[in-house]
Amino acid sequence: MKAFLVEKIGDKEFTADIKEIAIPKCAEEEIVIKVTYSSLNYKDALSSVGNPGVTRKFPHVTGIDVAGTVYESTSNIFKPGERVLVTGYDMGMNTNGGHAEFVKVPASWVARIPDSISDKEIMTFGTAGLTAALSINELMANGVKPENGPVLVTGATGGVGSIAVSILSKIGFNVVAISGKEEKIDYLKRIGASEVILRDTFNEESKKPMMSEQYAGVVDTVGGEILANALKYIKYDGVATCCGLTSSHELNTNVFPFILRGVRLIGIDSVECKLEKKQAAWEKIASKWKVHTLDSITNEISLNEIKEAYALLLAGKAVGRYVVKIKD
Repeated sequence: MKAFLVEKIGDKEFTADIKEIAIPKCAEEEIVIKVTYSSLNYKDALSSVGNPGVTRKFPHVTGIDVAGTVYESTSNIFKPGERVLVTGYDMGMNTNGGHAEFVKVPASWVARIPDSISDKEIMTFGTAGLTAALSINELMANGVKPENGPVLVTGATGGVGSIAVSILSKIGFNVVAISGKEEKIDYLKRIGASEVILRDTFNEESKKPMMSEQYAGVVDTVGGEILANALKYIKYDGVATCCGLTSSHELNTNVFPFILRGVRLIGIDSVECKLEKKQAAWEKIASKWKVHTLDSITNEISLNEIKEAYALLLAGKAVGRYVVKIKD
């Protein structure tokens, strides 16, 4: 089969390209997926250059997201021909990933693709969409409703942020987006934001220990100073979720939002969370939370185009989501 393979050829020296490798065979409680679509994430790009924080086992096939049909199964849960997907766990890190014609995974990692969504659509959402959905689930499960006030989304032009803006808008929330990209204001309003605040303006205006109550909830995708400042604006009994660290892994804040307004901060992990939570989120994404606003920024590529796309991702020049078509 064809696969995008990363090989170690020397100390801190790697090569990556399309190679022919053997189709994997099932061990106990495993399935082999015949891949139709995958996607590209920044973590995949890091794996392609041998980043030790992502991948230490070589040769290695990249791809942390995958969709397709069951080709072979030693599990009683899945039968050949069923449409399935995998996101997260160790796939694409130190276990061979979805940038191949076939991929082998433990059955415990696998979710079913809902009938109402195509393989390509579900990979357009991918890990980013799952993370956004899990974040919104936590807001709503903790009492955040559209009538409570607007929801703030940070890092709104990123994968998680864009999908969060789109879903929240679709289900009736007034969405305020934060972005560092002034040229993307029109895009953010097009996908559902009612207001866009530039990152530097937001941070500059948030210097006090506490700010006026404005937001019922926050979906934070960046961490650092932006999250610390966003907490100051949350209304009494409001909720913030946190899933990223592109701004910073540190959180320098004070306790006032928590002890004076009862604010709750909830961490979101889409990698190791229970499969039941993932499946429930996918069902929502495929039905009442399904959005089409990302179609205009989705780039469909082949296995042969992955290497070029990785270069753009690593250089910070990639635009939109990359969906990898493996087979029809």
